[in-house]
Amino acid sequence: MHKFLRAAGFSECITKREEEALLNTLMKKASAVNRLVLAEDTIYAEYRCELAPGLGVSLVGEERPEGSFQLDYYFPYLTGDCASSKEECSIERHAERETYAGMLDEYKVGISLIFYVSNSMEYRIRRKNRYSLESQSVNLSGLAVEGKVLLPIQKTARQIEMAKVASMNRNSLLEAAKHGDEDAMETLTIEDIDLYSKISRRLAKEDVYSIIESCFMPWGIECDQYSIIGEIKEIRTLKNEISMEEIYNMTIECNDILFNVGINKKDLLGEPAVGRRFKGQIWMMGKVNFKE
Repeated sequence: MHKFLRAAGFSECITKREEEALLNTLMKKASAVNRLVLAEDTIYAEYRCELAPGLGVSLVGEERPEGSFQLDYYFPYLTGDCASSKEECSIERHAERETYAGMLDEYKVGISLIFYVSNSMEYRIRRKNRYSLESQSVNLSGLAVEGKVLLPIQKTARQIEMAKVASMNRNSLLEAAKHGDEDAMETLTIEDIDLYSKISRRLAKEDVYSIIESCFMPWGIECDQYSIIGEIKEIRTLKNEISMEEIYNMTIECNDILFNVGINKKDLLGEPAVGRRFKGQIWMMGKVNFKE
């Protein structure tokens, strides 16, 4: 059973029999179908069942000539409603099945951001038809099975403006360092040493969450899962039309990147509100928008 199925509103589905019954129901309710003809008698298909606006479950497998459907895999998805990044995106196939991972060299995060490509069928169809595979932007989103709400850090207007300027300067230095600028590398090293020293002094008297405003770092051994702390910019409550469970769809700003996070209302500790922060572990996925 998919670990993040409960983030789509199926927290009561815990046994294999319940999972099979649920997948049969989702197949019948599928609102969109994408098909890829691999051979004369082999058709690969993706059935998408929308459970709430932007939230659903995708079922992928092979359609047999006699009309039956052999499920290969499924995954819950949440479609991001904003272009999170316009950096160049690399797409690579996973080893075990025909699914894909995307990678962004995003300066704002400071790491190579790896995510699960949620529109992999579109990528496969474009590749087969020899359409452009160059990305225009990526709409990132994440699903979480646990999380908590933190209070915001109080800042003055001047502090907010200074933080924006510092972030822009750091992004410029990171870009220069990537292209081999030794002065930029040295400046970044000195800044990191100074930052470590400041944090060490403050930790003796302050709580860690009053120092770290946001963070974005790999979590666990799977490369598309991250531990994040980010500011809540917008909140929408979605209702799964099958289970009737409520899901929070939050727009999060983390390290100057905007993306959506979906979490079951049962799994969130605290009351979310605009301006407060979300802390949790997410499975990052992304919809790649291709150039025509």
